Amino acid sequence: MKISKEARRMSRQLFRLTVRDGKLDMDTAKKCVDRLKTSKPRNYLQVLSDYMRLLRLEVEKRHAVVESATDLGDDLRNSVTDDLKKKYGDDVTTDFSTNESLIGGMRIKVGSDVWDGSIKARIDRLRESLAL
Repeated sequence: MKISKEARRMSRQLFRLTVRDGKLDMDTAKKCVDRLKTSKPRNYLQVLSDYMRLLRLEVEKRHAVVESATDLGDDLRNSVTDDLKKKYGDDVTTDFSTNESLIGGMRIKVGSDVWDGSIKARIDRLRESLAL
C-alpha cells in the first residue's frame, strides 16, 4: 500500500516527538497511538502503519543478536555486551544464542549492521572466490 506524503510527514513528526535525547520514550509512543486511534485524522491508518514501522526500526537499532557456534561463557558475554554498549549506547539489549551451523566464531547483528566472524562465512567466501 502506497502511503501519502501527508501521512508520512505526520508519522515522522510523531516519531520525532517520541525520541528524546536519542532514546525511544515508549510512554510517549503509547500516548501517540492512543491519540491517533481516538481522534482518527485523515489517513490515520496509513499514519499509524508508518509510525509503527519507524518504531520497529528504532527498536531493532537498539537490539543485538549474538550467535555463536558454542555457548559463550559469562566473561565473554559481558565483554561482548560492554563493547556493544560502547558502540551503540547504554540502552542496547542483547540476545545470545547458539547456532552449530556457524562451525566456529560468532555473528553479531544490530539493526542493519552485521559482523560475521564465523568459520562458515569464511568458507562461503572462499568457495565463491574459487568458483570464479
